[in-house]
Amino acid sequence: MNNKAKYDEAFIEIFEIEQADLNEKLEYQSIVTWDSVGHMALIAELEDSFEISMEMDDIIDFSSYVKGIEILKKYDIE
Repeated sequence: MNNKAKYDEAFIEIFEIEQADLNEKLEYQSIVTWDSVGHMALIAELEDSFEISMEMDDIIDFSSYVKGIEILKKYDIE
């Protein structure tokens, strides 16, 4: 599984959404399941999947599907 597929799978699994829902409109609190608890579950899943430890500023800034892709580039994940 490539990195994009791992990233997408984390969103699909944690938020119980479809692949088609993964776009630039997917933002924090734009869906019911992406609340503070869901956010931390997503971060934990991404950290496990990519074997990284995200900085607190990055966790806070992780406000959308698109922004998450940008943040992961900082950890050499593309």
